[in-house]
Amino acid sequence: MPRGPEPIGNILADLMARHGFARVQSTAALEAAWREAAGEMLARYTRVGAVRRGKLDVLVANSTLLQEMTFQKATLLARLAALAPDHPIKDLRFRVGVIG
Repeated sequence: MPRGPEPIGNILADLMARHGFARVQSTAALEAAWREAAGEMLARYTRVGAVRRGKLDVLVANSTLLQEMTFQKATLLARLAALAPDHPIKDLRFRVGVIG
């Protein structure tokens, strides 16, 4: 059966998905939301990682900051939910590591 022309939007969406461009845009949006949710001070000493099963990994510069962020977890989650509604983040996992 002959098919008609496919809309350019569908072609571009398929191309972006195949080459991972959508994932890059999604990561950039999540990083921007994190910077705003965490604030300038915390964002400077943290880096977001992957989202796995609704849990966002956050790399933190030192254990003191990790403890402080643990106290602020509920507030950070609420801000992220408002700033990045497309990312279903239900929890945060903080780990100490080297921040580039």
